[in-house]
Amino acid sequence: MTYEATVEFKFDASFTPSAFNPGFYTDDMLPEEHYVITAPAADLNCKQYFRLFEKFMLCVGMTPESIRSGAMSLVFNDCVREEDQRKICKEYELTMDEDLDKKYEQWKERDEQWAKMNAHYEKNFGSEPKVKGEWSSQQEDLIGLQ
Repeated sequence: MTYEATVEFKFDASFTPSAFNPGFYTDDMLPEEHYVITAPAADLNCKQYFRLFEKFMLCVGMTPESIRSGAMSLVFNDCVREEDQRKICKEYELTMDEDLDKKYEQWKERDEQWAKMNAHYEKNFGSEPKVKGEWSSQQEDLIGLQ
């Protein structure tokens, strides 16, 4: 037994003149538009369906920004449990607003640790000059450049 399925998105638009606008067309306007997007649906996963619907929404004039905003509104709204939102945040490495204070404290701790490590390195090992002009005359004397 075989399973075949297709999904179809269809958009039809036409301009109907009115008494106030009798047949007014511009070069940028089409009097009639028809879009049909068809795809085999037997093996599509959720992300592929979203990609397909994204293409359809682009065809009917949505901007990429509004499409992304609409997709995010499916996850981050009051009807979705916080634990489900946090799973998505973890999957895409996002930080929720409520967690920013904790994240800031982690960054401060990491900066303090880095400063300690850097100070220890400079104290015990010094720093190498990056350009010849940074050599002091004592260092040049030590290696016999003068």
